[in-house]
Amino acid sequence: MPAPTPDDKNVPRLADFLCFAIYSANLAYGRAYKPILDELGLTYTQYIAIIALWEEDNQSVGSLGEKLFLESNTLTPILKKLEALGYIRRQRDPADERQVRVSLTPEGRKLREKALPMNLVAAAGLGEDFPVVQKAVVRLRQNLLKAARGQGAKAEAE
Repeated sequence: MPAPTPDDKNVPRLADFLCFAIYSANLAYGRAYKPILDELGLTYTQYIAIIALWEEDNQSVGSLGEKLFLESNTLTPILKKLEALGYIRRQRDPADERQVRVSLTPEGRKLREKALPMNLVAAAGLGEDFPVVQKAVVRLRQNLLKAARGQGAKAEAE
């Protein structure tokens, strides 16, 4: 069998992979957001952790990790850095010493005032398309998670 040529229509191209489109879009987002995040003095993951705490303060590390799709061993260094910056406080839950709770400091709440005028939607360059694209990506994520759970259940049954 001859080796496929670059013109072979049956050979998948990088541009044909949705996973690559999303991965590279994520990298492009990082570049678009960089000036805004630099002004705040935060990385993207630090920023989304702060946003999650603006939505619901005083969360457990586990709950925060679920919302951000981050494992504890990835989230903990992010939280330590945010604590060192003075934006959050981590403390053991007195009701359950195994749990660590994360809450905003006054400085963490003030950061919201600085961040609110910054237009991340404009940085994304989507304009009016933003809500449509955002909903489609959320739906895709939900479908992927559902499929992954189904595969996990299928593997357990075998």
